[in-house]
Amino acid sequence: MKFTNGYWLTRPGVEALYARSPYELSVGPDGRSIDVLATTRVVTGRADTLNLPTFRIHATSPAEGIIRVQATHWKGAGTCPGFPVHEQDPDSGFVKASAQGAGDGEVGEDGASVTLTSGNLSLTMTKGPVFDMAFACEGKGLTHARGKSLARFALAPDAAVSTQPVGEFGVAPTARAYDESPVFTAIQLGLSVGERVYGFGERFGPYLKNGQSIDIWNEDGGTASEQGYKDIPFYMTSKGYGVLVNNRGHVSFEVATENTETVQFSVPGEVLDFYLIAGPNPERILERYTALVGRPAKVPAWSYGLWLTTSFTTKYDEETVTSMIDGMAQRHIPLSVFHYDCYWMREFHWTDFQWDRRFFPDIEGTLGRLHREKGLHVCAWINPYIGQESVLFDQAADQGYLVRKPNGDIWQTDLWQAGMGLVDFTNPDACKWFKEQVKHLLRQGVDAIKTDFGERIPADVVWFDGSDPASMHNWYTQLYNQTVFKAIEEVYGKGQACLYARSATVGGQQQPVHWGGDCESTFNGMAQTLRAGLSLVSSGFGFWSHDIGGFEGARPDPAVYKRWIAFGLLSSHSRLHGSTVYRVPWLFDEEDERRGVVNPPEQTAVSVLRKFTRLKISMMPYLYQVGLGAHERGVPVMRSMFMEFPDDRTALDCDRQYMLGPSLLVAPVFSYTGDVEYYLPKGVWTDWFTGRQVDCRQSGQWMHEKHGFDTVPLWVRDGTVLVTRQGQESTEYAYGTDSRVSVFLAHDGRASATVTEEDGSSLVFQAERSGNAVTITSSDGREFTGCLGMGEGKASRNGRLVLSAA
Repeated sequence: MKFTNGYWLTRPGVEALYARSPYELSVGPDGRSIDVLATTRVVTGRADTLNLPTFRIHATSPAEGIIRVQATHWKGAGTCPGFPVHEQDPDSGFVKASAQGAGDGEVGEDGASVTLTSGNLSLTMTKGPVFDMAFACEGKGLTHARGKSLARFALAPDAAVSTQPVGEFGVAPTARAYDESPVFTAIQLGLSVGERVYGFGERFGPYLKNGQSIDIWNEDGGTASEQGYKDIPFYMTSKGYGVLVNNRGHVSFEVATENTETVQFSVPGEVLDFYLIAGPNPERILERYTALVGRPAKVPAWSYGLWLTTSFTTKYDEETVTSMIDGMAQRHIPLSVFHYDCYWMREFHWTDFQWDRRFFPDIEGTLGRLHREKGLHVCAWINPYIGQESVLFDQAADQGYLVRKPNGDIWQTDLWQAGMGLVDFTNPDACKWFKEQVKHLLRQGVDAIKTDFGERIPADVVWFDGSDPASMHNWYTQLYNQTVFKAIEEVYGKGQACLYARSATVGGQQQPVHWGGDCESTFNGMAQTLRAGLSLVSSGFGFWSHDIGGFEGARPDPAVYKRWIAFGLLSSHSRLHGSTVYRVPWLFDEEDERRGVVNPPEQTAVSVLRKFTRLKISMMPYLYQVGLGAHERGVPVMRSMFMEFPDDRTALDCDRQYMLGPSLLVAPVFSYTGDVEYYLPKGVWTDWFTGRQVDCRQSGQWMHEKHGFDTVPLWVRDGTVLVTRQGQESTEYAYGTDSRVSVFLAHDGRASATVTEEDGSSLVFQAERSGNAVTITSSDGREFTGCLGMGEGKASRNGRLVLSAA
């Protein structure tokens, strides 16, 4: 949201108040906070204190390395709630406040200062004629709010300030910012020359956010738009810090746009609240951020396998489902999960949690057979809306479980399901009721729930607990997903719950997994999806997935489908799903035949899917361990190049490749021809498929290659011990048994790999290179097969193996 007209002027109809001068500075009585009264013009005498607006700035620290700033113009005004956070015990001594000089108003002296220090992070403000809020890490400047940076903007009804998104579920029905709020508070945090900005949740535009205007307001806008399903008011920069705006409602960011030297964020009302989080690197920022707002739950091992769905508007019954599952088995493609999309329920009845017995007359028997005979887990689709044809509508209406209008009527719409209402998750009884509906499904044999929607939340409604409608639009999805996730945990236990969620806000990462929404079945759609995933995992989310082959499109091109397979199976979670066409691979081979395209056996969709599914299964000892890191430390499974190589200037801008954990580099192919260009950072890398080694120890290197459908640029980073196991049919097996231990050490040194089983037991494989001798050992003496790089394996003896690198 832009309030100015160039550098000097405000827009027509905008009246600005700026914090100009820190006037009173003090340390809190507990010695753990600082307070600053900033005036909106410089005070030269007592008369200047009359008719003078001020800002009160209060800074505290909830945890080491994090500082919270609250800036208030009028403290009697209403405020939008912030996010639940986990605060560290302040008695542990990580925070202290100090003062230098006299900062007490008119008896104070210019140059006096107050500093709040939290671990290696500090905030200093200095009394004087220039407003300056300076953040530093270990004495080095991070960012600052200087000059006309903290502002209150009052809008006239005809002010030339626009807001978005618009419409029934938007920020305002019109594009006028005044219709959202007559007052906004904003701050600008400075950017250094060359400083890059990342994050903001799932954004489908460029991963590098400099030059973008970003509105935090969840919308069902598809992947080819500027809107997002998972908008997160958090960003981090290449300078080594992150920022979370502590506001559940609409937050507008101008990232080096309105002022090209700053990130500006604004919120409606008289109070601005944000956290600044120190690094110094992206991994440490996310560790601290997720410790503050919550880390992802551990996901079950079976969830990493291949998911197949009915697709959306396709017609299916028990026979159709069985034929798809059997078809995968006949083609030796291991399947982990089968998902029933919307039409497992009767049309117009969503969501009533009742199977459509016209097509599934014995669903309990079917689900039992899928578990017992097919070894599958089952997922079912739901949404938080109750169509008025649903058997649950009257029950929910009578009990007060649906959101109401100000006049007392139930809020309803015909958009999606005819006459549908919206479950009010601010009502504890509604949550219990909804959980029981979910548990009924679980008792029938469903293992996971796809929690679709949650973005279309109206503004002109009354919530059970009296919540401000503007604050509930983004927050609703958290209450919805949290309710369903708890129901699964209560039935299956912690570590065994799994969602497949589309919408999210801050805290949503605690209920994994999330997928990337309704992407187009094109190479552009594939690239949009990757950019969005990289932005999401840069915002605290540990697990992420997407629709392999794309969602939209009557019949995706077989080439797009096959290229997407490699990308999909080299993601944390992997699902075949579409809108109007089943995503089973043989249909795409039939389409190629219809077009006269002749594929060698290894280039068919069936072969490609089989190969990459089995590849992922073989990597489970590695992937499961990386997933535990997401749960325990908040470091995501998939990572941008910036996150893993923050000191490599070229890596900062790469958004068509990523790291799968710390050791594997993946560069999806976005072309029919198989041509791909990607970047290998400084180091030594080994090609997974060929064993070729590329030495980039002097500098990073751009690669230009052509790939068939059965390969993709997949490189192993030097310094890696990679544990795999071949020949498995499922992601659930003993990861440390019959292991293949591949060692990638191009020079003298040590490396290790921890392998953790589903029951929590673990072992460590250690490798050490000295000259040409490489010694590999297992921590408990168990046997394994060891190799150098992708070379020939040799058997250990008594848990020890020595190999020659000569």
